[in-house]
Amino acid sequence: MHNTILSGQFAALPNGMRLHYASAGTPGKPLLLFVHGFPEFWYEWEAQLHHFARDYFAVAPDLRGFNLSSMPDALESYKAKHIVEDLRLFAEHLGYSQFVMVAHDWGGAISWNFAISHPQYLHKLININSPHPYLFWKALMNDSAQRAASEYMNWLRAKGSETVLARNDFALLEAFMNAKGRTPTPWFTAEVRRQYHACWARGLTGAVNYYRASPLHPPTGDHPGPLKFNLAAEDFRIRIPVRVIWGESDVALLTPLIEGIEDLIDDVIVERIPEGSHWLVHEQPDRINRLIQGFLDQ
Repeated sequence: MHNTILSGQFAALPNGMRLHYASAGTPGKPLLLFVHGFPEFWYEWEAQLHHFARDYFAVAPDLRGFNLSSMPDALESYKAKHIVEDLRLFAEHLGYSQFVMVAHDWGGAISWNFAISHPQYLHKLININSPHPYLFWKALMNDSAQRAASEYMNWLRAKGSETVLARNDFALLEAFMNAKGRTPTPWFTAEVRRQYHACWARGLTGAVNYYRASPLHPPTGDHPGPLKFNLAAEDFRIRIPVRVIWGESDVALLTPLIEGIEDLIDDVIVERIPEGSHWLVHEQPDRINRLIQGFLDQ
């Protein structure tokens, strides 16, 4: 079956990282690289791997620090530039110098950096509920509502957050993934829960280190965060075609974050989904597949 998902595959990269990945479809067909966010892993993209296997080589790695991939100890190892490099080396390991990237949440943050630093690798980028870094920086500086919505980042940055997240059988993480704390949302089935618990039980320090290593978080009394930067929009320009899918009911990443994005990307279309939450990929997998397919067909 062409749409069977194969997991348990590992790529040993020249930088010393070992990335676990799942794939569906035929190697050699155009590569669709799916990049997950927090607190997820390759399984976020299960519906997409099945759907796109017929015409593409659909691949979803576990990012470093997550699930079965390498979990380096040093906090410095979780800076975006290193994760960008993992993805570049991973694509080359698979035998590709050009591909389409589909990304969400932290994966999206990495994908923006990838598109800025390595545009020659990307035919197209599809980004789901992950703000462009320049717009996120501006919002953390100037938008009190977004600053308040992002306060959880400082909580995750604090020492011991991973221990609290693991308490009571990962109760906080489950609440995080169930819209507004209602449990469970329809997509968070017993099987999905089992898969995520197995991932989380392998360790959460790498995952929260993404927040600890990031300079973009709400400023605090002892850490200026975005205030210490003076960024220029032109340094963050993206010249490849981009499609943004945005769930407007995201309580952590507010819709004003997409205002002005057309000033930073040469070719961009934003698809707004008013009822979509941060977990849009899970809530409406068929719609996400249709939107991705439409962009690929253009």
